[in-house]
Amino acid sequence: MTDTHCHLDHMAPAEAEAAIAASAHFKAVVTVGTDPVRNRRALAFAEAHAHIFAAVGLHPTEAHLLSPELEADLAHLATHPRVRAIGESGLDYYWTPETRGAQLRALGFQHRLALERGLPLILHVRSRDGLAELELADWLEQHRPPRFVLHAFGGHPRLLEVGLRLGGYFSLAGPLTYRKNEALRRAVQAIPLERLLVETDAPFLPPEPHRGQRSQPAMVRLTLARLAELRGLGLEEMERITDQNARVLFALG
Repeated sequence: MTDTHCHLDHMAPAEAEAAIAASAHFKAVVTVGTDPVRNRRALAFAEAHAHIFAAVGLHPTEAHLLSPELEADLAHLATHPRVRAIGESGLDYYWTPETRGAQLRALGFQHRLALERGLPLILHVRSRDGLAELELADWLEQHRPPRFVLHAFGGHPRLLEVGLRLGGYFSLAGPLTYRKNEALRRAVQAIPLERLLVETDAPFLPPEPHRGQRSQPAMVRLTLARLAELRGLGLEEMERITDQNARVLFALG
């Protein structure tokens, strides 16, 4: 089993250690940095635990921090052997629509860095009106990153169309299990099995029946079980498929 996206750095030390212990039998856990300090925390977890790998990047809500010094820092961190992706990058007009220009610049830099390092790009997108999703779809069509994943995919039809056409991966988190999320469950039916991943985004986006609590990597099993049910497969078969997809995208060995 693989949790392809979590944030151990957002947990208190005791909470993080408990979460790591509960996922010790997993194939892998990818913990994702979002700013200069959190990138180093993600790497520290990856250095300390054999089943944990790191992604380093600048979250779109932190895009205003981008500078030549930060670009150099990210480029240096990306050479670390435990780093298996760049991001999460992307567009977020839900929290910080006023930094659209900075977000696009940060996205462009992280795309170039991913290309230079031969790493996949982790993409975040969120808005109140769908504008960020439409703009990210347009950006993908223009730049065509060779390896990317739409993290915590929400089912937006334009992103689904473009992501499928460009051979992207789609990572499903706790919202797949939410009772009122039929639109996402319908969208998932269109995604080829070889492009599906599961994640927790822990400590965020807990699946049912843990809504309102803090998520942890071990809860990825609940999302995986819902995905298996939707695709008419057994849990073990869906686990095998998503583990293999994660190995391919993140070069997990």
